[in-house]
Amino acid sequence: MSCHAMLAESGDGKPEDVPEDGRTHADRSVSSPSSRDDALDALLSHVPRCPLTPSLSPRKRTTSQSKTEPPLLRTNKRTIYTAGRPPWYNVTGTTFKEAFVIGLCGGSASGKTTVANKIIEALDVPWVVLLSMDSFYRVLNKEEQELAAKNEYNFDHPDAFDFELLISVLRKLKKGKSVKVPVYDFTSHCRRKEWKTVYGANVVIFEGILAFANKELLKLLDMKVFVDTDSDIRLIRRLKRDISQRGRDVSGIIKQYNKFVKPAFEQYIEPTVQVADIVVPRGGENFVALDLIVQHVHSQLEKREITVRSALASAHQGQPLPRTLSVLEASPQVRGMHTIIRNKETNRDEFIFYSKRLMRLLIEHALSFLPLEPVSVETPQGGVYEGKRLSGKRITGVSILRAGETMEQALMAVCKDIRLGKILIQTNHDTGEPELHYLRLPKDISEDYVILVDSTVSTGAAALMAVRVLLDHDVPEDKIFLLSLLMAEMGVHSVAYAFPKVRIITTAVDKEVNDQFHIIPGIGNFGDRFFGTDAPSDWCESDDGLSF
Repeated sequence: MSCHAMLAESGDGKPEDVPEDGRTHADRSVSSPSSRDDALDALLSHVPRCPLTPSLSPRKRTTSQSKTEPPLLRTNKRTIYTAGRPPWYNVTGTTFKEAFVIGLCGGSASGKTTVANKIIEALDVPWVVLLSMDSFYRVLNKEEQELAAKNEYNFDHPDAFDFELLISVLRKLKKGKSVKVPVYDFTSHCRRKEWKTVYGANVVIFEGILAFANKELLKLLDMKVFVDTDSDIRLIRRLKRDISQRGRDVSGIIKQYNKFVKPAFEQYIEPTVQVADIVVPRGGENFVALDLIVQHVHSQLEKREITVRSALASAHQGQPLPRTLSVLEASPQVRGMHTIIRNKETNRDEFIFYSKRLMRLLIEHALSFLPLEPVSVETPQGGVYEGKRLSGKRITGVSILRAGETMEQALMAVCKDIRLGKILIQTNHDTGEPELHYLRLPKDISEDYVILVDSTVSTGAAALMAVRVLLDHDVPEDKIFLLSLLMAEMGVHSVAYAFPKVRIITTAVDKEVNDQFHIIPGIGNFGDRFFGTDAPSDWCESDDGLSF
């Protein structure tokens, strides 16, 4: 893999537009690069190539890119989430299976991002995270910025990267935690103020020129892939990119290539091919190698599959209800409202009206469990009143869609200026397991008391997943309050067993859950009754009253 003359022909690779990787930084004051573009196109015409995949269009960017790829289908009016993330924890609520991490290493412009995108496309696995090493360049000081402006700073050296932050982020991602990833601005050589939040990885694809250069980093990689592209092709790609997108001249590009890029490849990148599990010549066009990678990943993911709902259904039978459970006092008023909403003959208007009354009572009751601190206020008459106020920053409400969304109005009516988040969890028809399809959580939720709401809880599978999501976002367990109008004993036990510090609050607890996981005597499908929708003939009620 030595570097040859720039004009040598090769049939092993294909030219492509290369994403900016922060290793060449140009003066953008060149007036007209079009003539040099034509010259580069002529050079590239000597290299046999396959057409670019339409979905992998050329990218022109000035910032690093790391992203989550949830499975979705966008239409003109809505977004449809086509696949969900199955449980990544066991019945104790503990993370059971870590994300599968694929490391992609190779020289600059070798086609690592193309390989990553083709693996994502071929895997067809929901919830894939693409993590780029470009996001973890160190912030340059004034002296280093001056060197970068003159093409005298080595962006290919290991010292150019913040390995400590990179390892910390990748380790958390592998464990299923939510992480914040820096966005590196290649024009100012600094990190942007807004970092990207990345969460929910079944598979993490980590790519970078020095992906194999750190021993601690190597320990986190389940599969190591080296993308081996001919040096001539890589140099031509860099020339075309830097001239057309960065306004640089050929002599400056060649100078930097010879001074930094080529030596760094030979000293730090090329030797790491020895630790690779698979070497992929020709990058994204090597379909045989890509098939081998995809087959291996699928086999590893199958070994990690677990079942949660069936295990919950057989656990905790005959156990006393936990101390963390609080049931609203069954006053004649509360029992009267339950009688109305449980009655199958109740019309929709009455069902909604009395459900909302119960929700208000439930939320008012739940607020009494929030920690309060003493405070003195002066009354209009000049006297002093010794009162109480919330001991904490704020309250955030999170609804488990879709039925949990019915409780949002009551939350906003009782808790002024409350922030709201949403988690969509649905039951997989084939496996019977809950799956995470979508989440939107407020910023810095880890600092808040979180009221997690759902209309009903039967086995507790959906509630268990929702609590696990909050914990992955660093919300302390003892600051989570699970509220539901109706729960089954099984669901109460499941949540309390897995998360003993979570406060569980409801208006009633029913004893039984049948073979279809319906609460008995129950309330029916709360979402369908509230929204006025009918369940299809093959409908199977989920844990939280969803219909699908």
